[in-house]
Amino acid sequence: MNQVELSKYNIKAGAGQPLLVMAGLNVLEDEALALEVAAHLKAVCAGLNLPYIFKASFDKANRSSITSYRGPGLDKGLAILSAVKAAHNVPIITDIHEPAQAQAVAEVADVVQLPAFLVRQTDLVIAAAKAVSANNGWLNIKKAQFMAAWDCANVLDKAREAAPDVQMLLCERGNMYGYNNLVTDMLGIGEMQKLGVPVIMDATHAVQLPGADPRTVKNDKASASTGGRRDGVSVLARAAIASGADGIFLEFHPNPDAALCDAPSCLALSDAEALLSNLKSIHELVPHNE
Repeated sequence: MNQVELSKYNIKAGAGQPLLVMAGLNVLEDEALALEVAAHLKAVCAGLNLPYIFKASFDKANRSSITSYRGPGLDKGLAILSAVKAAHNVPIITDIHEPAQAQAVAEVADVVQLPAFLVRQTDLVIAAAKAVSANNGWLNIKKAQFMAAWDCANVLDKAREAAPDVQMLLCERGNMYGYNNLVTDMLGIGEMQKLGVPVIMDATHAVQLPGADPRTVKNDKASASTGGRRDGVSVLARAAIASGADGIFLEFHPNPDAALCDAPSCLALSDAEALLSNLKSIHELVPHNE
């Protein structure tokens, strides 16, 4: 199944479909900001005739430091996401970290995301697949930083064993070999598409420098937070779409340097239209067989 569909929003993703845009905030900060970012990105995508899904996390559970900002938590976070959904009539994507969160999140989020570090956690995969299937949503599976593209087959099989009709996407976000860096192999996009699901490129997290934020390095020791290469987001995004990716995953903020999480990888909200217009043009030049 190389296509998935959110019938409520008349959105399809995969072979032969328009470029899918999953974009928003790295993590929820407050409701007003979420509403602002969603409104802007929805308008940009509408102007470009691109399907749009609002993205934001309610909890960043895998921070480098215990003091790093994590988000408002499950209950308040779902309330904010519900407000965004109601105000702007857009589908929502957010991530979960524990099996117990799956059902509550799937009732709000049209797309439930499995974080890269957790995709081999069997109980989490099963819970997410069952919850998504019961609510007619999608499961977005981030390829782990330590996995080869073709090894994603095992995760897909697990999810299908739990819920045979579950609709899934895979998401590329680079591989880590240590030394505070990520490397993205664009050939992996085609390898993941061979597994029969649409593939999304997370260009924001692919430019991270784990544990290497120069702003928090002390005495040449490891940083207490993740660094990033903001200028590289558009480079990887364009390369991925030219390589055949079915969609793009991006994080924006009105003032990127003031973002409470992963600021060095975040793009300015004002730059969204130019980048997405460019990506749409590239996508339209690349063959996408249905």
